[in-house]
Amino acid sequence: MKEKSCSASTGWPGLDTVLCGLEPGDNVVLGFEDLTDYKRLVTAYDDAARNGSSRRVYFRFANHEPLLDPEPGLRIIELEASASFEAFVRSVHSVIEEVGPNAAYVFDNLSFLAEAWMSDQAMADFFILTCPRLRDLRTLAYFGLRRDFHSNASTEAIRGTTQFFLDLFNLEGRFYIRPLKVQYRSPQVMNTVHVQDGEKLLPVDESTILAPLLSRTRWPSLRGGPPPERVDILFEEINRLLAAKRRGKHYPDREGELLCEAWRAFRVHRSGISELVSDYLSLEDFAEIRERQIGEGSIGGKAFGMLVARAILRAEDPSLAERLEVHDSFFVGASAFVSFLVRNGVWWIRDQQRYEDGFLRDLPEGRGRILAGEFQPEIVDELARMLDYFGEMPCIVRSSSILEDDRGNAFSGKYESIFLTNQGSRGERLEALLDAIRRVYASVFDEETLLYRRDRGLLESEERMALLIMRVSGGTRGPYFFPQAAGVGLSYNPYRWHHDIDPDAGMVRLVFGLGTRAVDRADGDYTRLIALNTPQRRPEVSVHEEHDHSQRQVDLLDLESRHLVEMPIEKLAPYCKDFPVGLFLDDAHADQPWIAFRGLVRDTDVIPNLRRMLSVLEHAYGQPVDIEFTLNFLPDGSYRIHLLQCRTFQLPKGVAGEAQHPNEAAGRRLLETSGAVIGLGRTCPLHDILYVPTERYAALREQDRIGVARLIELLVQRHDSKRNLLLVGCGRWGTSSPSLGIPVRAGRIARALAVCEVAAMHTGLVPEISLGTHFFNDLVEHELLYLACFPGKPGNSIDADWLLSQPSSTPEIAGSKGQTYHDVVRWIDVADSGVRLHADPFSQSASVCID
Repeated sequence: MKEKSCSASTGWPGLDTVLCGLEPGDNVVLGFEDLTDYKRLVTAYDDAARNGSSRRVYFRFANHEPLLDPEPGLRIIELEASASFEAFVRSVHSVIEEVGPNAAYVFDNLSFLAEAWMSDQAMADFFILTCPRLRDLRTLAYFGLRRDFHSNASTEAIRGTTQFFLDLFNLEGRFYIRPLKVQYRSPQVMNTVHVQDGEKLLPVDESTILAPLLSRTRWPSLRGGPPPERVDILFEEINRLLAAKRRGKHYPDREGELLCEAWRAFRVHRSGISELVSDYLSLEDFAEIRERQIGEGSIGGKAFGMLVARAILRAEDPSLAERLEVHDSFFVGASAFVSFLVRNGVWWIRDQQRYEDGFLRDLPEGRGRILAGEFQPEIVDELARMLDYFGEMPCIVRSSSILEDDRGNAFSGKYESIFLTNQGSRGERLEALLDAIRRVYASVFDEETLLYRRDRGLLESEERMALLIMRVSGGTRGPYFFPQAAGVGLSYNPYRWHHDIDPDAGMVRLVFGLGTRAVDRADGDYTRLIALNTPQRRPEVSVHEEHDHSQRQVDLLDLESRHLVEMPIEKLAPYCKDFPVGLFLDDAHADQPWIAFRGLVRDTDVIPNLRRMLSVLEHAYGQPVDIEFTLNFLPDGSYRIHLLQCRTFQLPKGVAGEAQHPNEAAGRRLLETSGAVIGLGRTCPLHDILYVPTERYAALREQDRIGVARLIELLVQRHDSKRNLLLVGCGRWGTSSPSLGIPVRAGRIARALAVCEVAAMHTGLVPEISLGTHFFNDLVEHELLYLACFPGKPGNSIDADWLLSQPSSTPEIAGSKGQTYHDVVRWIDVADSGVRLHADPFSQSASVCID
C-alpha cells in the first residue's frame, strides 16, 4: 500500500498508513470489547497531539478508569453523566466553543451515557449534535463505543455521522482493527481486517486465517440480531419478575429496585406530579405503559395525569373505578421528540428559546423544519403497527409535554391536539398520523406558548413533547362518529350564581358530542353548566331562557369527509337511536329538539358519581382538580365515563373577609357585578381602566375586531405592571370568533390586574362568559381577577356615560397604531381620581367605585 503524508497522526504509524492519516475535522469512533484496547489507541493519539502542540481536552464522565492522566497541557473536563441530556449537551458544547478551532479531544466511553440516560437513542443524539460542530471547528476527536452493546438504530446513526468507525478486538494475544467506515479516504480498506505486526497493520485476506478469527469474535450477526434498547433490557427483567410474582414467588427487594429503575426510565422525577406517580403507579402499571410505548423517555404530564387519576380511583374508590371506560392508549416517548429535532436540524433553534432575548427568534424556520421533517424508520414502523391495532377507528393525537399539566402550569390549550378519522388505506392513515404528530411537535414554536412559558418562568426548563394517542371515545352513527356527551369538571366551583351553590361541591360543563365545545368555544353556542350540589338549579330563570341558552350545534367526526365538523342537533338526532337520547335532549323526537340534559341530571346517578370522582381526586392531589371526560350509555342501560385528563385547577379559593364587601363600598359605582367573581378577594386602588364600549365594538366588521384585539394586546404589553389595570369590554374575551367578543390572547393581557366581561354584544346575542374554557384557565393561572357583568340583572351595572366622558390616552400610548380604533379602545388614567376596586369571591360580587 502506498503511504501518504499525514496532516495529523493517530499516533500509530501503521494505522496512519491504513487510514491515510487524519485531517482536521475528523471524528474517530472506536468500537471495542475491552476498554484497554480503546485506551491503547487513545494514549497513542494523545501523545501525537502533545508532540504536535495541539490544545488537548479530555471529557471525563464515565465510571471506568481514566483514559488519560493529568499533566500540563491537558485540560480535563469532568461532567456528570447523570445530568439531563440537555444539560450535558450544553456543558460539552460550551467547552467546545470556548476552546475553539484546531484542538484534540478525547471522550470517555460513550456507552456509559446510554446507561446513565437509559437510552441508546439519546447517546446517538448527543453524538449527532456534537460531531458536526467539532468538524466545523476543524478539531480531532476520539470516541469509544462498546461493540455489540447498542441498538442497531443508534449504532447506525453514529456510523452515519462520524468520519471514521473502527472495530478493535484481541484474539490470542494479537491486536486486530477492522475499518467499518473511512470517509472519502482509503475505501479499499473498508471491512478489511488488519492484524498488528510490530508497528505495522497488515491486511488479513486469507480464508484460512479469517475463518477461525471471525468465528471466535462476537459479531452481531452471530448473536441473532442487534441488542435491544437499554429500556427494553430493563423491562425484560421486570416482566420476568412479574411473571414469577404471578406464580407466587416474591422478590420484594428486587421489585423495589426495578421500580426505581422504571421511574428513572420514564423520567418520573421530572413530572410535576412525581409524588402521585410514585404513590399510585405500580411496577405492573409501568410494564403496561412500556408495552404501549413508542420510543423512549417520559410520557409527559397529560399522560401521567390521566393514568394517575385512574390509579387513584382504583385505589380509593374501586366501585367508581369500575364505571370508567377502559383506555387503550399509546404513548410516544419524549425522547422521540428530541431525536426528531436533532435529526431535522431544529435542536439549536429550540435551544435558543431558553434565553429572554432570543426565545421568539426563528419561529417560522423552526416550525417549517418540523412540518417538513422526517421520522426515524423504526418510529414509523411502530406507529404503523399502532394503526393496525386501531384499525379504522378514529383516534386523537394529544400533546403531553413534560411541563404540561404540572402543578401551577396547566398549559391549557397551548399545544395542539389533532383528531384523526383514521379512514382510508394504511398508507393514507399513516401519512395523516405523521402529519398530525408534526403539527403537535410544531406547536412548541407557537408564540403564545412561548410567552406563557416566559411569564411562568419556564424558559430555562427543559420542554420535551411526548404524545398521548387515544382511541376517540364514542360510536359510529351513520357517517358520523361521536361520544354521547363530554365535558370538563372542576372539583371547586368558582361560579356561584346562587346562594344555594356550594363551591366545594364542584361543577361540570357538559356538551352533547365531542368535548371540543366545552374547552374551545368558537361560536354563539352554549353549554350546560351544572353545580354539583344542586344540579337541577340553572342560571336561567325560565324555560324560555333555558331554550335560548342551550347548545344548538354538535361537534363530531365526519367519516366520509374525514374532518371534524359541526352539525345542528335537529339534523343529528335521527342518528341517535342506539342510546337513550331522551336523557340528553328535550323533545328528542320533535323537529326542533334542544339539548338540556334534564333527564340525565334527574334520572341517573351520573352527576353524583362525577361529584364523587372529583372529590376523591381533589383529596389525593391535595388541591382542586380539573378533569376532561366523555360519557356513553351501553345497550343494557349502564354507562361508562372515560376519564381523559386530570390536572390541578389553579384557583385560590376565595375566603370571606379578604376584602371589604362590595355592597358596603362608598362612592359612585362605575361598575357593579353579581354572579361571577373569580380570584383572590381584594380592595385596592385602580390606576388605569381600558374600556371597550359595547355599541362601538358591535358595529365593527370582523377584521376590525381582530385589529382591536391586537391594539389591546399592544397597550397592555406597554403597560407598567406596577399600576393596577382593569380591562372592561363586551362579550367573551379570548374567543376565536370575533362575533362573540374580543379575540385577545391571554398571555398578551397578563400584565393586567383584572378583566371584566360584559355579557352583551347586541340585541339577540348574549355570549356565554368564558368560564371553563382554556382562555379562562389562562386568566386564572396568570392570577388575573375575573369578573362578569350581566347588564339588566340585579346587582349588575356599568356607568358607560362616565367611562365615555373621560379622556383617552390610547393614541399617546400606541402612536399611529392607536389612531384607527381610538374611539373603540379607550385607555383611561384614573390614578388621581380615587377609583377603587372591591371584589369578594365568597359573595360573588364586585364593584368599582369613585371614593
